[in-house]
Amino acid sequence: MTSNDQHFNLLPPLIQVGHAEQFIQSGKTLLSSQSPLNQSYAVFPSARKDDAPSIKASGVEEQPIFFVSSENLPSSERRLFIGDTSIIFAALQNLLNTAQSRGQEWLQSQETHNVIRKLTLDYVNFTRECWIHTSQASVQSSQFSGDHYRSLYTCLALFAVLYVPEYGYEDAPVGDDLMEWLNIHFIEPSTEEGDHLSGLDHPWEDEIFWPYLVRVTLRGLSKAATFFLATLSTHPSDNLRRLAQRLSPLLQSQPHLQSFEAERDFAYASHRWKDKVKALRIELDSVSESDRHDGIENWWDRLSDIVGILEGRTEVIRRVCEDLGADWREISVSWGVFADARLRRQDLPEVVSQVLDDMPQDPTNLEDMVHAALFSGDPTKALSHAAQLDPWLAAHMADLMQALSLIEKDANEDSGLNVRDFYVLGYAQYLHSDPALWRITVAYMFSCGETGIRSADEVLMRVPLKLRTVKSITNDQGEQNGADNLKSGDLAGVVKDINATCYEYQREEVRRTICRIAAQTFLQEKEYGLALSYSSSAEDWPGLGRVVDRVLQEYITAGPDQFIRYVASIAPSLQTLRMQPGAQGIFIHRLMFAVRYAEFHQRLGNQDLQDAAWDLVSMFQDRFSPKSWWAVLLYDSQRLLQHDATLLFPYASARVLLQHLEEVIARTDQGSGDEYLRVLIAKLGSGGTNEALHALQGVRLALAKYFARCTMIGTGGKQILERKFIAAV
Repeated sequence: MTSNDQHFNLLPPLIQVGHAEQFIQSGKTLLSSQSPLNQSYAVFPSARKDDAPSIKASGVEEQPIFFVSSENLPSSERRLFIGDTSIIFAALQNLLNTAQSRGQEWLQSQETHNVIRKLTLDYVNFTRECWIHTSQASVQSSQFSGDHYRSLYTCLALFAVLYVPEYGYEDAPVGDDLMEWLNIHFIEPSTEEGDHLSGLDHPWEDEIFWPYLVRVTLRGLSKAATFFLATLSTHPSDNLRRLAQRLSPLLQSQPHLQSFEAERDFAYASHRWKDKVKALRIELDSVSESDRHDGIENWWDRLSDIVGILEGRTEVIRRVCEDLGADWREISVSWGVFADARLRRQDLPEVVSQVLDDMPQDPTNLEDMVHAALFSGDPTKALSHAAQLDPWLAAHMADLMQALSLIEKDANEDSGLNVRDFYVLGYAQYLHSDPALWRITVAYMFSCGETGIRSADEVLMRVPLKLRTVKSITNDQGEQNGADNLKSGDLAGVVKDINATCYEYQREEVRRTICRIAAQTFLQEKEYGLALSYSSSAEDWPGLGRVVDRVLQEYITAGPDQFIRYVASIAPSLQTLRMQPGAQGIFIHRLMFAVRYAEFHQRLGNQDLQDAAWDLVSMFQDRFSPKSWWAVLLYDSQRLLQHDATLLFPYASARVLLQHLEEVIARTDQGSGDEYLRVLIAKLGSGGTNEALHALQGVRLALAKYFARCTMIGTGGKQILERKFIAAV
């Protein structure tokens, strides 16, 4: 399905091209209903209200229902991204499940924190790789642009910096880490500007020189700053040459937390470094007004801005950022590097709040909104914006946030879901738009409490149904065209995967339901062996009986050869079922009868008549042949009774046939003909009870002749009963 602002395109089409007018003339219209769970719709044809009487007169007509979604199905590249990151998700669920058995202390331990941090960085790296891949010029058909994945990358990387630091650094100053994040994801100034300036003999004469130098200082890029400060060694101003020479070592020696083993040492070094900056400020202020301009630029103002940044003067940082076109992120990060080198994560929201008052985030840019919420210490709001950016981002950030106790775990009274489950289920519903992703879909759903479990159950129970080829409507007649295209091998493989999933999540009732659905589908496709196997797996004994009945029906409709082939597919299950404790005997006996009856016809076909006669009698003697089939067995015996070469039935066996024949005829006379003659009537055709009784009279005559032959050769011992029977005939 694809969609735009005006319509949905169904695939395959519900109305064939060129048949729209015929569809309208048939008195029908199209209706749709939106799912309360997601952006999916049920689309179906229905009678128009003005034509309701004419439609009603024609009777009830089944109509197909098309399920579509306004969400675009994930492309192959998106599926790869979804599949790879679902592995990380599964690893986190395993960790949390382990934590439940080990207790809350283990969940808050360094070992667990390190694993969560590692998984968070795995998410970051995967989004980075996807961004790089989709940004390549050769990738033309990517569903999401490279810029989209870049946004996911920046958001997750910022989340890792602010909320998943290395163990023991939760209360450490955060400025340097944020500056590293800013320089990686929002590169300023550009490399092209640096290349341009480095190729000039007198770069300070270029209009971008001082803005470039101020920007690299603001970003903490000391190597670039000192390189271009060194170019001032040939500047005509003695004061500027001297001050630039003093400034370079200050930029290179700025203390950074990573260089110190203890924060106290870092704080002491920062204090001493600030004293050196103050000394440079005094020296800078001593420059006379007349020497502050070189005829091209007021170098003193520019250098003063740089020193003001190093001093940590917030008003200078704000003004410089505004002049350079920087945003609230650069101001906030620079604040933590220069204005307050010991700024901690818990104090960052207060600083950001002040910055956003003067320079708010862009409400039309979801990436910007996510960043602002994370900087502001509001994970819940960050998730809200992340869900609009990409449900994948919201789901995985929420999963990490709950593991880190950043969001509430208690469920909402109205929805019954907590924050984390709400976003994970939302993502799972997005995945559900693509039936091929059902395994990943249910994995996310099963992690979301009772509501998620019920949702996953529903998804699992409907997976086999999605394998059918949807039929299209010919609108002039309202009939369905095309044949089902279900392949048993494909379905068997899918059901096997579903069973494995049910075992994994201990969904036994769902597994049995799915096996019953699969058995019904196989039954319709005459895959009787698989239908029997799945009925047995579901412990659906009435269903198993229906499978056997359908196989037996094949004897009536298709003849013995086809019947034998079908029984061959179900016979291997007999031994297993006879040993299964919960199997109900009545249905096992029915299966045993089908197998024995097929063996009987196979022996008949092979002219193994003696064994066939033994099979026929044993089916009566073993008492598992259904009464509805007695008349058919007796009808089959006529051929054996009339065999000229030899007597195939011993005396006692012939008496068994006689006894059952008498019971069938007697019960029929008593009004139970439907119970005893139903199958024989179907086999003989449309003659009804009279024709069936006439056929049994033929069996009766054959038995009379058989007993007469037995009398002639003196077999069978006492034969008074048979003589009376012969006389009656």
